[in-house]
Amino acid sequence: MKVNDTWRTQAATWTLLPVILLMICFPRGAGAQTIHVDIAPARAIKFDPDAALGSSMDILQHNQVDTVYSEQVLKESLSAGWGPITYRQNTELTVAAWHWNPNGAWSDGAQSGYFTGSAEPKEFLRNSFGYPLPHRGNTRGDDSADKFSRLTDGNPGSYWKSNPYLTKRFTKEDDAQHPQWIVVDFESLQEITAIRIAWANPYARKYDVQYWTGGEALDKQTSGLWTTFPSGEIEDGKGGIVMLKLSSLPVLTRYLRIWMTESSNTCDTHGSDDLRNCAGYAVNEIYAGNFTAAGEFVDLIVHAAGQNQTPTFVSSIDPWHTAADIDARRDQTGFDLFFTSGITNHLPAMIPVSLLYGTPEDSVAELAYLKKRGYPISYVEIGEEPDGKKTMPEDYGALYLQWAEALHRLDPKLKLGGPIFEGVNEDIKVWPDARGRTSWMGRFVDYLKEHGRLGDLTFVSFEHYPFPPCEVTWADLYREPELVRHILQVWRDDGVPENVPLMITESNLSWALTEPMTDLFAALWLADNAGSFLASGGAAFYHSPIQPEPLRPGCHGWSTYGNFVANDKLEISQRSSQYFASRMINVEWVKHGAGMHQLAPASSDVTDDAGHTLVTVYAAKRPDDEWSLMLINKDPSNAHEVKIEFDDAGSGSPSRHFADVVTAVTFGADQYVWHPQGAKSHADPDGPPASTSIKVTSSAGFMLPKASVTVLRGKLDRN
Repeated sequence: MKVNDTWRTQAATWTLLPVILLMICFPRGAGAQTIHVDIAPARAIKFDPDAALGSSMDILQHNQVDTVYSEQVLKESLSAGWGPITYRQNTELTVAAWHWNPNGAWSDGAQSGYFTGSAEPKEFLRNSFGYPLPHRGNTRGDDSADKFSRLTDGNPGSYWKSNPYLTKRFTKEDDAQHPQWIVVDFESLQEITAIRIAWANPYARKYDVQYWTGGEALDKQTSGLWTTFPSGEIEDGKGGIVMLKLSSLPVLTRYLRIWMTESSNTCDTHGSDDLRNCAGYAVNEIYAGNFTAAGEFVDLIVHAAGQNQTPTFVSSIDPWHTAADIDARRDQTGFDLFFTSGITNHLPAMIPVSLLYGTPEDSVAELAYLKKRGYPISYVEIGEEPDGKKTMPEDYGALYLQWAEALHRLDPKLKLGGPIFEGVNEDIKVWPDARGRTSWMGRFVDYLKEHGRLGDLTFVSFEHYPFPPCEVTWADLYREPELVRHILQVWRDDGVPENVPLMITESNLSWALTEPMTDLFAALWLADNAGSFLASGGAAFYHSPIQPEPLRPGCHGWSTYGNFVANDKLEISQRSSQYFASRMINVEWVKHGAGMHQLAPASSDVTDDAGHTLVTVYAAKRPDDEWSLMLINKDPSNAHEVKIEFDDAGSGSPSRHFADVVTAVTFGADQYVWHPQGAKSHADPDGPPASTSIKVTSSAGFMLPKASVTVLRGKLDRN
């Protein structure tokens, strides 16, 4: 490893010398601007870093597990300073059932059906895997190169089937309240007059065939309108292979939808022994197009077992699968390894349960297992990114309540939440319901309220990936605090009660690799991201990921998600800018293990000609009464001198200031420079932060170097 000690003390002495001189030689002058900190206790936000600032462990390549959990790599991962950890449930992103425990029972009694992991601790759980669903209906999805929809795969024997837990037998509601649907995306405008549906069992007795007019039906769901074809309303479906002439004149559309509201409740190919086999809807294949002048049907759908098929998307998928469906390439860490390795920092961990492709019984068994092992749990996230699977809010709500009821029978004290949205900056919109409501979160909250179950929502969690990877510019740094404040307010405006905590449970600069993830930009962004989230009322912030990941090509150059520059064997050569930002947050700004901190409102008047706030500040009073200010200078070209005033406006007392000795730690352009050189990309210099102790007076100004994160720590003078 290139870095041989934590902060490289000798190198730091020379690196920090210019900073010391700047701070000493520039007392309060005409050019100084002001940081105001409101120290009134009533306006402070209380938070404990051991609950509020954490990291995450995501799915791994199976051949990486031993390395990631090796003593050396664990030590490096934990040295970034984050507190609690959240276990990310990745199998639902790949449309797969999760066997959190390889030991368990199949509902069919053999090696197929609905799997329930064993709640009894026996062997040490080191690995766990996903099982891609054979009745898949989505063409696109994460890690989908070898996945595809069964609806247009050209195989009349395969079929899509909807989730049985969304039928009356489980929801206790009429099936029409949870319509299931199939959307065909022709990817360009086509003339449509007919559809042929090869129904499997169970089939739809009532359904509508509809076309879309407007923008993108799946990604911009309020940009258009679904309209039923003139002959597209079916009231007494009989199943089998049905050819429907939908319109006498061609309808020009890109999207076609089958909207199903009543099931035949006939049993699928897996038999009648399990009621779940006889609930929902199933289709072998779909054909759609028009007729020639001679009356011959022209099918415009490409039928192929792969990604070149005509894409289809569905409302839900039956979690039925077989032992042969296992994907052993990617590994969800076994719970015993996770909890005993030390990666949890010996703090309660947030853990997930499967929802979209799981069963309540399996989730209950998972929590029972953890309970019997005595592993400390903080929160339970239910499901994973339903918005990414186009799940309707009422469908997620119906599943959520079934899981909540089952889990609370096991332990009424479990803190349950979700929905774990994808990284979004605006409200999530869905096709309007009968009342014209289009907010996903608003409708989900309303569903819980209408069922008298809002109390089952203990927290709301979402992911934060704010910027498109190929479009990141330096100006995006100015936007981050407002993006965080805005999305938190969106969830409140959607109806999330003030007493329900909001949590970012997975975050990074972007959802795909981009060079700014590894250069200095990422350090400034991360400090601003964590600080602004807590200052805006967020309850828990989890940065991602904790483990090293390989340096790989992305937008504009090579980069990595992780805190380290590493090769394909996860051998660490350097610490990344996000690592040093993590240390600035967790070691310099706050003090883990010390207890409750107070975050005071703080503001800066350092702006540029365009009105951008160039310096943001986050002021924490630590349990030892020391004030710790994290200041981010986002000006890439200029240092800024600031005077810091601590005020209690309501008390009438004069301003207070840092007194005696202040610890100053800075990480910025003088400490870290990324050099993009393809696979040999690296940082030079590559840290550490510059640190010094300085004697101050009330008139002292503090110089913030260009493009830097600075933490100032000390006691205040007396009034």
